[in-house]
Amino acid sequence: MALYNAKRILVTGGAGFIGSHLCTRLLRDGYEVLCVDNFFTGARDNIKELLDNHSFELLRHDITFPLYVEVDGIYNLACPASPIHYQFDPIQTTKTSVLGAVNMLGLAKRLKLPILQASTSEVYGDPAIHPQEESYWGNVNPIGVRSCYDEGKRCAETLFFDYRRQHNMRVKVARIFNTYGPNMHPNDGRVVSNFIVQALQGKDITIYGDGSQTRSFCYVDDLVDGLRRLMDTRDDFTGPCNLGNPKEFTMLELAEMTLDIIGSKSKIVYQPLPSDDPKRRKPNIDLAKQELNWQPGIPLREGLTKTIEYFSRRLVSQKTP
Repeated sequence: MALYNAKRILVTGGAGFIGSHLCTRLLRDGYEVLCVDNFFTGARDNIKELLDNHSFELLRHDITFPLYVEVDGIYNLACPASPIHYQFDPIQTTKTSVLGAVNMLGLAKRLKLPILQASTSEVYGDPAIHPQEESYWGNVNPIGVRSCYDEGKRCAETLFFDYRRQHNMRVKVARIFNTYGPNMHPNDGRVVSNFIVQALQGKDITIYGDGSQTRSFCYVDDLVDGLRRLMDTRDDFTGPCNLGNPKEFTMLELAEMTLDIIGSKSKIVYQPLPSDDPKRRKPNIDLAKQELNWQPGIPLREGLTKTIEYFSRRLVSQKTP
């Protein structure tokens, strides 16, 4: 059964960056949405425009505890996703990935419904192959400062496929690469938000390492479209499926583009590279093209411009008494 037959959809982490955009898209597509969030990193401001929609319901809940609701499909996005946030309480981060997956899979099993796991490119660690394809098992430090997130997501994937094998469940696993756009937290430590906020405030742009390390940046609208398409694939297609933009940029290129769009005079300064930070990141999206008929369409400069406009409004509103 494809998700287009469903009526009420549960989005865990629905008040977060990606989750809030997914809730908006689902409402636009005609679904009722139950948004679940514990507001550790999610924000009510991200969903404030949805609160008056009669098809939208908000529930404050931590998915490390069981949840008993009646829905027709689940997108499991709940987990802090930036290093600053997931390293703040690493044990809770692991519990959210692992116990959260157990609880959401248990709910999906009871209700016999499809469930999508928002996994991450971090399951590949500091990759020894480039670009990364789904068959690659990864190069992850299991005891490092990033392990709570990397290994938590890897374990969640294990649980999804064991539930699939043991209970014949309809599961989907998306490996999400760097995503950016409106509703990002201004202090999440991610490179796009860091560069934009620093440039808008006239502060130095901080690059960790020598600026040659790469990432591939996918605008959030493209990413949400990929998640929707993945959920609606045939039941025997489970993934994992890479979702991201295969266009690769160095940190220096990103910084220079950000400064150019803003017209900022901020200087670029360099700091030591954090522990276990991947040197290169680029998805192979051949599987997504084949199975989802999906590929991102918004160029980095266009997406950055929209994101900068969002942060400009947000920073202005924060200064307004």
